[in-house]
Amino acid sequence: MSGRIDFLHRRACLRCGSLYLLGNYRWSTLLASDLPARRLRFGLVTDLHHADKPSAGTRHYRETLGKLAEAARQFSDDPPDGVVELGDFIDAADSVEAELRYLKEIQRAFQQLPGEKHYVLGNHCVDWLTKEEFLQGIGRQESFYSFELGDFHFVVLDACFRADGQPYGRKSAAWTDANIPPHELAWLQADLRATAKKTIVFAHQRLDLAGKHAVRNAAAVREVLEASGKVLAVLQGHSHGNDYQEIHGIHYCTLVAMVEGSGPENNGYAVMDILADQTICIHGYRQQRAYQWS
Repeated sequence: MSGRIDFLHRRACLRCGSLYLLGNYRWSTLLASDLPARRLRFGLVTDLHHADKPSAGTRHYRETLGKLAEAARQFSDDPPDGVVELGDFIDAADSVEAELRYLKEIQRAFQQLPGEKHYVLGNHCVDWLTKEEFLQGIGRQESFYSFELGDFHFVVLDACFRADGQPYGRKSAAWTDANIPPHELAWLQADLRATAKKTIVFAHQRLDLAGKHAVRNAAAVREVLEASGKVLAVLQGHSHGNDYQEIHGIHYCTLVAMVEGSGPENNGYAVMDILADQTICIHGYRQQRAYQWS
Protein backbone atom coordinates (compact mmCIF):
# COMPACT_ATOMS: atom_id res chain seq x y z
CA MET A 1 0.00 0.00 0.00
CA SER A 2 1.13 3.56 -0.60
CA GLY A 3 1.30 4.84 2.98
CA ARG A 4 -2.30 4.45 4.16
CA ILE A 5 -5.47 2.44 3.90
CA ASP A 6 -8.75 4.30 3.75
CA PHE A 7 -11.44 3.68 6.34
CA LEU A 8 -13.50 1.27 4.25
CA HIS A 9 -10.51 -0.87 3.37
CA ARG A 10 -9.32 -0.87 6.98
CA ARG A 11 -12.77 -1.97 8.17
CA ALA A 12 -12.89 -4.72 5.54
CA CYS A 13 -9.50 -6.03 6.65
CA LEU A 14 -10.49 -6.00 10.32
CA ARG A 15 -13.74 -7.85 9.59
CA CYS A 16 -11.75 -10.52 7.77
CA GLY A 17 -9.46 -10.85 10.76
CA SER A 18 -6.41 -9.03 9.46
CA LEU A 19 -4.87 -5.60 9.91
CA TYR A 20 -2.45 -4.02 7.49
CA LEU A 21 0.65 -2.69 9.26
CA LEU A 22 1.50 0.75 7.88
CA GLY A 23 5.05 0.90 6.60
CA ASN A 24 5.20 -2.87 6.15
CA TYR A 25 3.78 -5.13 3.48
CA ARG A 26 2.79 -7.95 5.81
CA TRP A 27 -0.49 -8.65 7.53
CA SER A 28 -1.01 -9.39 11.21
CA THR A 29 -3.71 -11.90 12.11
CA LEU A 30 -6.23 -11.01 14.81
CA LEU A 31 -8.13 -13.44 17.03
CA ALA A 32 -9.08 -16.45 14.91
CA SER A 33 -11.73 -17.43 17.47
CA ASP A 34 -13.79 -14.38 16.42
CA LEU A 35 -14.01 -15.54 12.78
CA PRO A 36 -15.84 -18.21 10.79
CA ALA A 37 -13.46 -21.01 9.87
CA ARG A 38 -11.46 -20.40 6.71
CA ARG A 39 -12.40 -22.86 3.99
CA LEU A 40 -9.97 -21.94 1.21
CA ARG A 41 -7.12 -19.55 0.47
CA PHE A 42 -5.79 -18.47 -2.93
CA GLY A 43 -2.85 -16.30 -3.87
CA LEU A 44 -3.67 -13.89 -6.70
CA VAL A 45 -1.33 -12.14 -9.13
CA THR A 46 -1.99 -10.53 -12.48
CA ASP A 47 -0.34 -8.76 -15.41
CA LEU A 48 3.23 -9.76 -14.61
CA HIS A 49 4.34 -9.01 -18.21
CA HIS A 50 7.66 -10.71 -17.58
CA ALA A 51 10.22 -9.87 -20.28
CA ASP A 52 13.93 -9.22 -20.58
CA LYS A 53 13.61 -5.78 -22.13
CA PRO A 54 13.93 -2.14 -21.04
CA SER A 55 11.15 -0.44 -19.13
CA ALA A 56 8.49 1.33 -21.20
CA GLY A 57 6.53 4.10 -19.55
CA THR A 58 5.20 2.79 -16.23
CA ARG A 59 5.91 -0.87 -17.07
CA HIS A 60 9.09 -2.31 -15.58
CA TYR A 61 9.39 -5.74 -17.13
CA ARG A 62 12.69 -6.82 -15.60
CA GLU A 63 11.43 -6.18 -12.06
CA THR A 64 8.66 -8.78 -12.24
CA LEU A 65 10.79 -11.68 -11.00
CA GLY A 66 11.79 -9.72 -7.89
CA LYS A 67 8.19 -8.66 -7.25
CA LEU A 68 6.99 -12.24 -7.64
CA ALA A 69 9.68 -13.35 -5.18
CA GLU A 70 8.21 -10.96 -2.60
CA ALA A 71 4.75 -12.43 -3.17
CA ALA A 72 6.23 -15.90 -2.78
CA ARG A 73 7.63 -14.99 0.62
CA GLN A 74 4.26 -13.63 1.70
CA PHE A 75 2.39 -16.69 0.44
CA SER A 76 4.80 -19.01 2.26
CA ASP A 77 3.90 -17.45 5.64
CA ASP A 78 0.44 -19.11 5.52
CA PRO A 79 0.46 -21.24 2.38
CA PRO A 80 -2.59 -20.96 0.11
CA ASP A 81 -4.42 -23.93 -1.38
CA GLY A 82 -3.62 -22.53 -4.81
CA VAL A 83 -2.26 -19.55 -6.72
CA VAL A 84 -3.93 -18.02 -9.79
CA GLU A 85 -2.30 -15.71 -12.32
CA LEU A 86 -4.97 -13.69 -14.09
CA GLY A 87 -3.27 -13.23 -17.44
CA ASP A 88 -0.45 -11.44 -19.26
CA PHE A 89 2.05 -13.76 -17.63
CA ILE A 90 4.64 -12.61 -20.19
CA ASP A 91 5.03 -9.60 -22.46
CA ALA A 92 5.38 -9.52 -26.21
CA ALA A 93 8.74 -10.11 -27.88
CA ASP A 94 10.06 -9.90 -31.41
CA SER A 95 10.13 -13.67 -31.96
CA VAL A 96 8.56 -16.95 -30.88
CA GLU A 97 11.90 -18.02 -29.42
CA ALA A 98 12.13 -14.95 -27.17
CA GLU A 99 8.56 -15.36 -25.89
CA LEU A 100 9.20 -19.02 -25.13
CA ARG A 101 12.28 -17.99 -23.13
CA TYR A 102 10.27 -15.43 -21.17
CA LEU A 103 7.65 -18.07 -20.45
CA LYS A 104 10.21 -20.60 -19.27
CA GLU A 105 11.78 -18.05 -16.89
CA ILE A 106 8.57 -16.88 -15.25
CA GLN A 107 7.08 -20.39 -15.14
CA ARG A 108 10.14 -21.62 -13.25
CA ALA A 109 9.57 -18.96 -10.57
CA PHE A 110 5.78 -19.40 -10.50
CA GLN A 111 6.07 -23.13 -9.97
CA GLN A 112 7.92 -22.49 -6.70
CA LEU A 113 4.78 -20.97 -5.17
CA PRO A 114 2.73 -23.18 -2.83
CA GLY A 115 -0.48 -24.97 -3.74
CA GLU A 116 -2.17 -25.69 -7.06
CA LYS A 117 -1.25 -23.42 -9.99
CA HIS A 118 -3.89 -22.01 -12.31
CA TYR A 119 -3.45 -19.79 -15.36
CA VAL A 120 -5.69 -17.38 -17.24
CA LEU A 121 -4.63 -16.53 -20.78
CA GLY A 122 -4.01 -12.83 -21.39
CA ASN A 123 -3.63 -11.14 -24.75
CA HIS A 124 0.14 -10.78 -24.27
CA CYS A 125 0.46 -14.51 -23.52
CA VAL A 126 -0.48 -15.29 -27.10
CA ASP A 127 1.10 -12.44 -29.06
CA TRP A 128 3.60 -14.41 -31.13
CA LEU A 129 2.88 -17.69 -29.35
CA THR A 130 -0.09 -19.85 -30.27
CA LYS A 131 -2.32 -21.05 -27.47
CA GLU A 132 -0.94 -24.56 -27.91
CA GLU A 133 2.62 -23.28 -27.42
CA PHE A 134 1.70 -21.27 -24.33
CA LEU A 135 -0.28 -24.14 -22.80
CA GLN A 136 2.56 -26.56 -23.44
CA GLY A 137 4.91 -24.16 -21.65
CA ILE A 138 2.74 -24.16 -18.51
CA GLY A 139 1.89 -27.85 -18.63
CA ARG A 140 -1.84 -27.52 -19.36
CA GLN A 141 -4.06 -28.74 -22.17
CA GLU A 142 -7.05 -26.40 -22.00
CA SER A 143 -7.32 -22.61 -22.07
CA PHE A 144 -10.71 -22.58 -20.33
CA TYR A 145 -11.77 -25.12 -17.73
CA SER A 146 -13.25 -25.57 -14.27
CA PHE A 147 -12.04 -27.22 -11.09
CA GLU A 148 -13.22 -27.77 -7.55
CA LEU A 149 -11.60 -27.38 -4.17
CA GLY A 150 -13.49 -28.14 -0.99
CA ASP A 151 -17.03 -26.81 -1.11
CA PHE A 152 -16.45 -24.40 -4.01
CA HIS A 153 -16.38 -24.48 -7.80
CA PHE A 154 -13.96 -22.39 -9.87
CA VAL A 155 -14.07 -21.40 -13.54
CA VAL A 156 -11.16 -20.18 -15.67
CA LEU A 157 -12.26 -18.29 -18.81
CA ASP A 158 -10.39 -17.52 -22.04
CA ALA A 159 -11.43 -14.37 -23.93
CA CYS A 160 -8.45 -14.40 -26.30
CA PHE A 161 -10.60 -14.94 -29.36
CA ARG A 162 -11.36 -12.51 -32.17
CA ALA A 163 -14.94 -11.59 -33.01
CA ASP A 164 -14.83 -14.13 -35.88
CA GLY A 165 -14.03 -16.90 -33.39
CA GLN A 166 -10.39 -17.31 -34.34
CA PRO A 167 -7.92 -17.62 -31.44
CA TYR A 168 -5.18 -15.11 -30.74
CA GLY A 169 -1.61 -16.05 -31.73
CA ARG A 170 1.05 -15.26 -34.33
CA LYS A 171 0.17 -11.54 -34.31
CA SER A 172 -3.31 -12.37 -35.57
CA ALA A 173 -5.45 -10.19 -33.27
CA ALA A 174 -5.96 -6.75 -31.79
CA TRP A 175 -6.03 -6.60 -27.99
CA THR A 176 -9.29 -4.62 -28.08
CA ASP A 177 -11.07 -7.47 -29.90
CA ALA A 178 -11.62 -9.87 -26.98
CA ASN A 179 -14.52 -12.30 -27.08
CA ILE A 180 -15.95 -15.38 -25.38
CA PRO A 181 -16.95 -17.41 -28.46
CA PRO A 182 -20.26 -19.30 -28.70
CA HIS A 183 -18.74 -22.73 -27.98
CA GLU A 184 -17.10 -21.46 -24.78
CA LEU A 185 -20.27 -19.65 -23.71
CA ALA A 186 -22.25 -22.87 -24.20
CA TRP A 187 -19.63 -24.77 -22.21
CA LEU A 188 -19.85 -22.19 -19.39
CA GLN A 189 -23.62 -22.48 -19.21
CA ALA A 190 -23.43 -26.29 -19.06
CA ASP A 191 -20.60 -26.23 -16.52
CA LEU A 192 -22.53 -23.97 -14.15
CA ARG A 193 -25.66 -26.02 -14.59
CA ALA A 194 -23.76 -29.19 -13.64
CA THR A 195 -22.43 -27.95 -10.29
CA ALA A 196 -24.35 -27.42 -7.09
CA LYS A 197 -21.50 -25.45 -5.52
CA LYS A 198 -21.01 -21.72 -5.18
CA THR A 199 -18.61 -20.52 -7.87
CA ILE A 200 -15.80 -18.03 -8.41
CA VAL A 201 -14.74 -17.05 -11.93
CA PHE A 202 -11.24 -16.05 -13.05
CA ALA A 203 -10.82 -13.95 -16.20
CA HIS A 204 -8.29 -11.62 -17.80
CA GLN A 205 -10.27 -9.16 -19.92
CA ARG A 206 -12.99 -7.43 -17.97
CA LEU A 207 -16.56 -8.67 -17.73
CA ASP A 208 -18.03 -5.74 -15.79
CA LEU A 209 -17.95 -2.94 -18.36
CA ALA A 210 -17.88 -1.99 -22.03
CA GLY A 211 -14.93 -0.47 -23.87
CA LYS A 212 -11.43 -1.34 -24.94
CA HIS A 213 -10.50 -3.34 -21.80
CA ALA A 214 -13.72 -5.36 -21.84
CA VAL A 215 -14.83 -8.61 -23.37
CA ARG A 216 -16.96 -7.46 -26.27
CA ASN A 217 -19.82 -9.80 -25.42
CA ALA A 218 -19.44 -9.28 -21.66
CA ALA A 219 -23.18 -8.65 -21.24
CA ALA A 220 -23.97 -12.10 -22.65
CA VAL A 221 -21.42 -13.69 -20.32
CA ARG A 222 -22.88 -11.86 -17.33
CA GLU A 223 -26.35 -13.16 -18.25
CA VAL A 224 -25.04 -16.72 -18.00
CA LEU A 225 -23.31 -16.05 -14.68
CA GLU A 226 -26.38 -14.37 -13.21
CA ALA A 227 -28.84 -16.99 -14.46
CA SER A 228 -26.91 -19.74 -12.68
CA GLY A 229 -27.51 -18.17 -9.26
CA LYS A 230 -24.21 -19.70 -8.16
CA VAL A 231 -21.49 -17.15 -8.97
CA LEU A 232 -20.18 -15.18 -6.00
CA ALA A 233 -17.39 -13.20 -7.63
CA VAL A 234 -15.30 -12.59 -10.76
CA LEU A 235 -11.57 -11.85 -10.35
CA GLN A 236 -9.96 -10.17 -13.37
CA GLY A 237 -7.02 -8.04 -14.56
CA HIS A 238 -6.06 -6.44 -17.88
CA SER A 239 -6.70 -2.74 -17.17
CA HIS A 240 -3.81 -2.61 -14.62
CA GLY A 241 -5.55 -0.57 -11.90
CA ASN A 242 -7.67 -1.38 -8.86
CA ASP A 243 -11.38 -1.39 -9.58
CA TYR A 244 -14.51 -2.96 -8.16
CA GLN A 245 -18.23 -3.04 -8.73
CA GLU A 246 -21.17 -5.26 -7.88
CA ILE A 247 -23.61 -6.15 -10.65
CA HIS A 248 -26.79 -8.07 -9.83
CA GLY A 249 -25.26 -9.65 -6.74
CA ILE A 250 -21.92 -10.67 -8.30
CA HIS A 251 -18.71 -8.98 -7.17
CA TYR A 252 -16.35 -7.95 -9.99
CA CYS A 253 -12.85 -7.20 -8.71
CA THR A 254 -10.08 -5.96 -10.99
CA LEU A 255 -6.62 -6.42 -9.50
CA VAL A 256 -3.66 -4.13 -9.90
CA ALA A 257 -0.90 -5.12 -12.35
CA MET A 258 2.38 -6.37 -10.87
CA VAL A 259 4.40 -4.84 -13.74
CA GLU A 260 3.30 -1.26 -13.01
CA GLY A 261 5.82 1.01 -11.28
CA SER A 262 9.42 0.56 -10.21
CA GLY A 263 10.55 -0.71 -6.83
CA PRO A 264 8.98 -3.01 -4.24
CA GLU A 265 6.67 -0.24 -3.03
CA ASN A 266 4.89 -0.45 -6.41
CA ASN A 267 4.32 -4.17 -6.23
CA GLY A 268 0.75 -5.51 -6.11
CA TYR A 269 -0.71 -8.92 -5.28
CA ALA A 270 -3.39 -10.41 -3.06
CA VAL A 271 -4.56 -13.30 -0.93
CA MET A 272 -8.20 -14.35 -1.18
CA ASP A 273 -9.77 -16.12 1.80
CA ILE A 274 -13.14 -17.83 1.48
CA LEU A 275 -14.72 -18.30 4.89
CA ALA A 276 -17.19 -20.92 6.03
CA ASP A 277 -20.11 -18.47 5.76
CA GLN A 278 -19.10 -17.70 2.13
CA THR A 279 -17.61 -14.33 3.07
CA ILE A 280 -14.76 -13.49 0.69
CA CYS A 281 -11.81 -11.45 1.93
CA ILE A 282 -9.29 -9.97 -0.48
CA HIS A 283 -6.14 -9.09 1.48
CA GLY A 284 -4.24 -6.59 -0.65
CA TYR A 285 -0.48 -6.07 -0.49
CA ARG A 286 1.46 -2.98 -1.56
CA GLN A 287 -0.67 -1.26 -4.23
CA GLN A 288 -3.48 -3.82 -4.18
CA ARG A 289 -6.65 -2.75 -2.36
CA ALA A 290 -8.39 -4.88 0.25
CA TYR A 291 -12.06 -5.93 0.11
CA GLN A 292 -14.58 -7.94 2.08
CA TRP A 293 -17.83 -9.29 0.62
CA SER A 294 -20.45 -11.02 2.73
